[in-house]
Amino acid sequence: MDEINDNKVQWNSHRSFLFSMIGAAIGLGNIWRYPYVLYSNGRGTFLIVYLISILLIGIPFLLLEYSVGFRFSTSIPKIFKTIKSKLEVIGWFIVVLPFLILTYYVCVIGWDGIYFILSFFKGWGTNTDHFFSQTLLQSTNSITGLTSIVLPCLTSIIIVWFIVWLISHKDLNEGIGKVNKIMIPTIFLTMGIIVFYSLTLKGAFFGLTSLFNPDWNEICNPHIWIAAISQIIFSLAIGEGIILTYTSYLPENSKLTNNAITIIFINCGFELFAAIGVFSILGFMSTTTGMDITHLISEGTGLAFVVFPEILNIMGPIAYLIGPLFFLCIFLAGLTSAIAYLEPVIYAVEEKFNFPRKKATTYLCIFGVMITMIFTTGMGSYLLGIVDKFLNYIGGLFSIILELIIFSWLVGADKLLDTLNNNSTIKIGEWWTILIKYILAILLLCLWINEMINIFNTSSFKLIVNIILSIILILVPLILTSFNPKDKLITR
Repeated sequence: MDEINDNKVQWNSHRSFLFSMIGAAIGLGNIWRYPYVLYSNGRGTFLIVYLISILLIGIPFLLLEYSVGFRFSTSIPKIFKTIKSKLEVIGWFIVVLPFLILTYYVCVIGWDGIYFILSFFKGWGTNTDHFFSQTLLQSTNSITGLTSIVLPCLTSIIIVWFIVWLISHKDLNEGIGKVNKIMIPTIFLTMGIIVFYSLTLKGAFFGLTSLFNPDWNEICNPHIWIAAISQIIFSLAIGEGIILTYTSYLPENSKLTNNAITIIFINCGFELFAAIGVFSILGFMSTTTGMDITHLISEGTGLAFVVFPEILNIMGPIAYLIGPLFFLCIFLAGLTSAIAYLEPVIYAVEEKFNFPRKKATTYLCIFGVMITMIFTTGMGSYLLGIVDKFLNYIGGLFSIILELIIFSWLVGADKLLDTLNNNSTIKIGEWWTILIKYILAILLLCLWINEMINIFNTSSFKLIVNIILSIILILVPLILTSFNPKDKLITR
């Protein structure tokens, strides 16, 4: 097996790579998922478990993807095909996964774009829950909901997909590299303003006390450990092909270990920083209204599109500044992750079918819009929840397990260790090879089996959707693998 290093496209600066990796890691989950997970899983105790999980899982697996992406410097399907020709299908599985995630991720970014506009005049009204679920999404669990398109949502996803295309169809450094240099500092500045203002609010200290007060009896609770591991996987976007692709664009003499550790600490620091802002504001809401903070804390869309508009309604004139900043921050964070989800697919299609970047991006975005339209129906938000859980907890974990086994055993953990230590000032020892070859694979396999039991032990409709997704994740990679590069699937 000979490594490939024929990639002609490279980051033109270390800053372009660093900001793009930060953009891939910092997404919707950092702002609205992490505070909920932290609070509902032992609060201050969770931070200790989270830190240990980063050391045992986050850093080791990130280093694995860094070393493989840099060593082969090519698209993901070609990496697996080089390792062993029959493994190309696994490469396509890893590529298809983030594309499917992107198709509903764009929808959530679109919702946020709508709320960004509404935040200038508090257009969600007084009943924020009803507005979000019924007025905006026209949400229903009935299958008949698939027959109705929600026009504002459709418009928003077309706009978001166009922005993604506008950035991604350009050359790497002119598109992704240049845009991330602008958006990442803007995200940090915007979140900084929100957090520092939130700390001045009445009740902020109460919110922070509620967040960080540890429950030491929960330190050995396996559910907290599973929550911490899941958050790390979700937050760092490992196993989704993004890291393998971005690191394949690195120039020679890059310090892999240094970069990986830098990204992890920036990402985790931003998560904690955002959580401080979120709970300071929730503390203000609790103190002002007398509501228990446990009734306010919510995960995901409930926090962003129901609870926060409710808080902004009682915040006074300053809400017309904080509201737009909050939704802008979410929009930009989502957008940087969206272009990262698309990049592995673009690179794979370019190499497989010999397409120019603009053509590959255009076809993928058109196809993406067609799929995303499903989530703009009346049943869209209900389907989104099912698809999100399956792709992240089943597909994502399975992808990670496959990478662990193939990279550490077939490529060779020792070879990858040499790649990591070659130019880095921070050296990694033999402990890393033992960890990824044995401990992590077994640990994550147990976690995946547990999720499989949970996700398939559900209602008949959810089960049908999960089965359809499973079939897609099997058939599409097989079909893409079967095409010969000489076959002209699409005429150039």
